[in-house]
Parts: sequence; C-alpha cells; structure tokens
Amino acid sequence: MKPKTNLLIVEPSDIIRAGVEALLSDEQFSLLAPLRDYPADLPQRLARMQPDVLLINPTLIPSPTRLQLAALAQARPSMAVVALVYQYVEPQLLDSFKTVLDIREQGSHVAQRLRECCQPERDIVEENYELSDRETEVLLLVAQGCSSKEIADRLHISIHTVNTHRKNITHKTGIKSVAGLAVYAMLHNLIN
Repeated sequence: MKPKTNLLIVEPSDIIRAGVEALLSDEQFSLLAPLRDYPADLPQRLARMQPDVLLINPTLIPSPTRLQLAALAQARPSMAVVALVYQYVEPQLLDSFKTVLDIREQGSHVAQRLRECCQPERDIVEENYELSDRETEVLLLVAQGCSSKEIADRLHISIHTVNTHRKNITHKTGIKSVAGLAVYAMLHNLIN
C-alpha cells in the first residue's frame, strides 16, 4: 500500500478548511493539525511536522512574501507549497507557488491536483549546466520578485527573450518555482 501524503492546511476560515478536509477524507492524504494563521515559527514547525504538501492561503503570508516562501522551501525542500485562493491575489505572487488551488475547483479535481504536486519532476536535469551571464542576471531579478516585463525593461530586452532565459534557467536548474529559484540564488551565493 502506498504511504499517505502528509497535508498541512493553513487557512483561517473554518468552512473552507472543513470543506478541503471533507474532500480529502477518502483519499490518500494524512491531514495534519491545521493552522488558522501563519505563525512566526512556521519554518521550524514544518521541520517537526514533515508535511509533503503545504496548502496555504497566500494572503496570510507576511511581507516580503517571496522571502517567506523561500524560507519555507529551505526548511522543507521536498514539500510542495500550494496556494489556496478564493480572492484576488497578485498573479506575480502566485508564480511563487508550486500550483494554485482555487476553491471553485470541482471537488473531484482537488485530490488529483494535490497528488500531482507530490510527483517528482520529470524534467529535472541531472547534469550540472552552468548559467550564462545573462541568465544569471535574469535569475537575480526573478529572485528579487521582478515580473518578466520589469526584467525586460531593466535589461533592455524583449519579454520574449526574458521568457526564453527563464525557460533555460528552469531547464538547467530543474527548478520551476520563483521561491525555489530564490533559494537557488542564495545557495549559490548570487544574492545575500
């Protein structure tokens, strides 16, 4: 029998939390004791609780959100951080999550989407490719939270070129999330 996936929900609404829990009760998930808010010691709690998936309302994450997500990713690298959305959230912020789960999703799709988050990346590159100087510049700006348009403006290149660099960075590093790229930049001493 396949081991259950540990899921931690961070959501203040009892109704929404109970709804997600009800949808997943018959699935292959082990629901950890949910949190109503974002505690200051969440990275330490993650190390103790060992969730495979963190389902969190992104509006609870204190600013700067991207740095908080990078800290969570560093505390538990194998964990998928999923945004639970039911109101407007900046699209650039949502790029930092493994995936976004909207409460308007069909109930039958919720468990499937969460299981997909836990599957290993198929396109992870095992070879150690070095980033070009321009890719490193783009990576640093992505890690700082800049959008593709902002990067294009700063580097005086087209958005299409920025997106090509971002795809190359993802291919070479095997990292798809903005938070993961920020951690990568920190671990490789590209930013302080």
